[in-house]
Amino acid sequence: MPACSTSDKALSPIPSHPAPQWDSVSRLPIIDNGERLLPMSLAPAPIRVFPAYSRLGIPGAVNECFVREGVYRALVAAACSLPDDIGLIVLDGWRPWRVQQYLFETLQAAIQHRQPELTESDLLARTREFVSVPSQDPSAPSPHLTGGAVDVTLCDRDGVPLDMGTLFDETLPASHTDHFEQLDSLTTAQRQARDHRRLLYHTMCEQGFTNLPSEWWHYDLGDQLWGHYAGKSSVHYGPAELDTIENRWRRQLG
Repeated sequence: MPACSTSDKALSPIPSHPAPQWDSVSRLPIIDNGERLLPMSLAPAPIRVFPAYSRLGIPGAVNECFVREGVYRALVAAACSLPDDIGLIVLDGWRPWRVQQYLFETLQAAIQHRQPELTESDLLARTREFVSVPSQDPSAPSPHLTGGAVDVTLCDRDGVPLDMGTLFDETLPASHTDHFEQLDSLTTAQRQARDHRRLLYHTMCEQGFTNLPSEWWHYDLGDQLWGHYAGKSSVHYGPAELDTIENRWRRQLG
């Protein structure tokens, strides 16, 4: 993708992409490069870290946003390319399987309560629009279990999140990344949100990330979802674990 100037980013429309074909996603070979998970709280300004699920009290959520080293460096580069008065907030990165399971089951139950007439396959598709199936399968892990998926938004110089049209994790059609590109006329607020999404989208794509079309906040690098949208024949991030003292001792003691 060619580089864009700041003005280009604010004006260039976000292209439309189809929803992922999960069967194809899960078939991409993983050759894990062994990169470690790094805490985004180490990153310099203009990156800010707000571990959303921990702050919301989600069971098992960690009070940090961990990502693979390659993702860490790409996020720093993305943040540094933003206009001087705009920063990047990291909301989530690597997730424990327990958190992925909680999010999936909670959303699925909410959808089923609202739409009890849905078939099992339709319910699964509707849930997958915003939360992937919890999977620890080494050959087909959930994106956030790899450390290659990250949820981000923009903020002003004071750290106040910019208006993106919906809140993070809102399960609405308006959360689709290209939603405002599809409208014939926009209010002033909608136009501003559209431009914020454009800025975020092009900034992230310039650093090699791909976007999940149903979530303006979700970006991938190095995992199977990234490989699907980037047209890769293999990917380099499989399931990851935090380097806890327990895990270290287990490795050392064999």
